Amino acid sequence: MLTLQLINKDPEDVIRRLAVKQFDGREPIMKVVELDKQRREAQKQRDDNAAQLNKMAAQIGALMKQGKKEEAQAAKQQVGTLKAANKEIDDRLTGIEEEIRQILLSVPNVPYKGVPEGKSSADNVVEKTGGKMPDLPADALPHWELAKKYDIIDFDLGVKITGAGFPVYKGKGARLQRALIQFFLDEANKDGYLEIEPPLVVNQDSGLGTGQLPDKEGQMYHCEVDDFYLIPTAEVPVTNIYRDVIIPQEELPKKNCAYSACFRREAGSYGKDVRGLNRLHQFDKVELVRIEKPENSYAALEEMKAHVQGLCEKLELPWHILRLCGGDTSFTSAITFDFEVWSGAQKRWLEVSSVSNFETYQANRLKCRYRGDDKKTHLCHTLNGSALALPRIVAALLENNQTPEGIRIPEALRKYTGFDIID
Repeated sequence: MLTLQLINKDPEDVIRRLAVKQFDGREPIMKVVELDKQRREAQKQRDDNAAQLNKMAAQIGALMKQGKKEEAQAAKQQVGTLKAANKEIDDRLTGIEEEIRQILLSVPNVPYKGVPEGKSSADNVVEKTGGKMPDLPADALPHWELAKKYDIIDFDLGVKITGAGFPVYKGKGARLQRALIQFFLDEANKDGYLEIEPPLVVNQDSGLGTGQLPDKEGQMYHCEVDDFYLIPTAEVPVTNIYRDVIIPQEELPKKNCAYSACFRREAGSYGKDVRGLNRLHQFDKVELVRIEKPENSYAALEEMKAHVQGLCEKLELPWHILRLCGGDTSFTSAITFDFEVWSGAQKRWLEVSSVSNFETYQANRLKCRYRGDDKKTHLCHTLNGSALALPRIVAALLENNQTPEGIRIPEALRKYTGFDIID
C-alpha cells in the first residue's frame, strides 16, 4: 500500500509512475490527496479541542476551589459540548481513514525508476543470458511424453483423483522432486537463510498483508466455511511472520527460506502453454523472503538474483534473466526480474523464478517496521524470490537431458537422487 507521505510529496510523480504500470492513477491519487487534507484538518480540530478540554479541566478545578460553582457548572457544560464535538470528529476521522485505506488497497505499487516502459511480456528486456543450449535430435520428446515413457509422472491419474493440473509423481519422478526440494533448501541454508515450515492456509489478514487480496482473490482457492485461503506461494505466510512487528534494527536483515506446496486456480489458462508441467494448480516451490532496511534492499535484490542464477548454473540449465516492463510487473512489486530456463524439446523459455523488491508497499500493509537510531519507527523493505519453482525445472531437466539410454541427472543432484539416470 502506498504511503500518504509518498503521495503528498509529489502526487503528479506518483500518477506518472503508475502510468508505467498501465494504471490510470489520477482519480484515486487526487481523491486520496483531498481526503488526507480533510483528515489533517479534522485531526487539527480534534487536537485543538483536546487542548481546550485540558485547559478547561484545570479551570474547573480552580473554580471549584474558589467556590464559584455556577461558573464551574457552565464550564462543565462547555466541556460536554466539546466532548460531543470530538466524538463527531472521531467518527468522521474513522470514516475518512477507512475511505483512504480502501482506495489505496486498489492502487498498485509504483514502479522503481529502473523499470522499462511497456504493456506486456513482449516488452520485457533480456538482461543476462547463460548456460549451454542442449543439442537434441529433431525427434526429441517433450516432458509429458518422457514422463509417460519412463512412468515417472502420471497426469491422467491426477485428473482421476482431483482434476487437471494435479499430477501424480511416481518412483524416480517423486525422488527427483524430493531431491530438488532438498537441494534448493540446502543451497539457501548455505547463503544464510533460516528455514521456515509455514502453514499452507492463511487468513484474510495475511492475504491482505502481502497484497494477494484483493488483487488476486480470483486466483486463490478459498475455504469459505473457515474463511481461509490456500497459499499461492510461501511468500504469504513467511512475510506475515513480521506483520505488526517492530524489528530491532540490529536484527536486520531477516533472511528466511521455505519449502511449500503452492495452490493457484490459474483461471482462464488454456492451450498448448498449459500442457504437462507448464502450468499447474498445485506445485512445489522453495521461496526466499528478506526483510531489509531501505538503504540495503537493492543490494539484497542483487544477492537474490545471484543466488537464483547459481541454482540454474548448478543444474546445468540454459537460463536468462528478464527485467520486467511496467505492464508486466505485478500489482505489489516495485521491480521484478524473471528467470527463465530453456525447454529443449518444446523449444521455448519457461519461467522458473520471479525475484522482486516491494520496497515499503507490503510493509505498509503489514505494519512491518524497524526502530532506527533516531528511536523512531520506519517501514522496512520486503523482497522475495522463487529459488526455485519445481514444475518447469523438472520439465527442462527431463527434456534437455534425454539420451538414448535414459534421462541423465545433473551432477549436483546425484547425491540427492541416489541415481544418475532415469531409465
